[in-house]
Amino acid sequence: MINATGNRMTREIARQSRLAQDIAQTQIQVSTGKRIQRASDDPVAAIRITTLRTAQANDVAWKANVDLGVTLTAQADSVLKSAADLLVRARELTVAGASQTLAPADRNAIATELSALADELDNLAATRSTLGEPLFAAGAPSVMRFDGDTLFAPVPSRTALFESGEQSAAQHVRNAAAAVAGGNSVTIGSSLTALDGAIDQFATAQAQIGINASRLDRLTELQSERGIANKAERSALEDTDLTNAIAKLNAQTITLEAAQAAFARINRRTLFDILG
Repeated sequence: MINATGNRMTREIARQSRLAQDIAQTQIQVSTGKRIQRASDDPVAAIRITTLRTAQANDVAWKANVDLGVTLTAQADSVLKSAADLLVRARELTVAGASQTLAPADRNAIATELSALADELDNLAATRSTLGEPLFAAGAPSVMRFDGDTLFAPVPSRTALFESGEQSAAQHVRNAAAAVAGGNSVTIGSSLTALDGAIDQFATAQAQIGINASRLDRLTELQSERGIANKAERSALEDTDLTNAIAKLNAQTITLEAAQAAFARINRRTLFDILG
């Protein structure tokens, strides 16, 4: 009988110890706001949380790339608009210079303005991005990754934008300047054709940059939606439901206090009480 009583006391002590551990665990969940402290608390949820954490970290990197891509396309679009305006002005001057009634001084004045426009075009082609690097790559365009499955060059190369007919847009303008200064109607006509081609090329490039900007806008929306969904799922798996946790903590505390009170009463019994 004494052994049986001792076993009951041992089991009761072990039960109260488990209750105390459960209370401590619940207190940690309430104080930290996290339901899962270690993988063993919920192995399946812990694996999913790790996957979501990785996805969220990747999204931070993708978002940084998308934001940079948006900045680059906006800058490139602005530069191309300026360059297109210069080419349109160069064409107007070349048309004016085609008149056979112009005096040599007038031709030289037009040629001087055309040369200045050519210099401006060269400067625009050499524009640097916010990173301090060439906005328009001299070789192949700079390809960026914006998502796990999405990568493309937000801005075309310098060749694709500023060169046509194996010459730069600036050189076409300089050729026009020389043609106007010399009063050569044949070369002026060739220059006008070259300028028209360069203007068309800029229009095509601007359309492509616009398409790239739209892609980046859609990626921004998709990443935002995915981020909200991942955050909500992770919170549902990982975060503590404070209302339920506090109610659980109160219940656990009451149970332990009741068990301790009962245990104390039992321990006050003497050996003669037990034998009796």
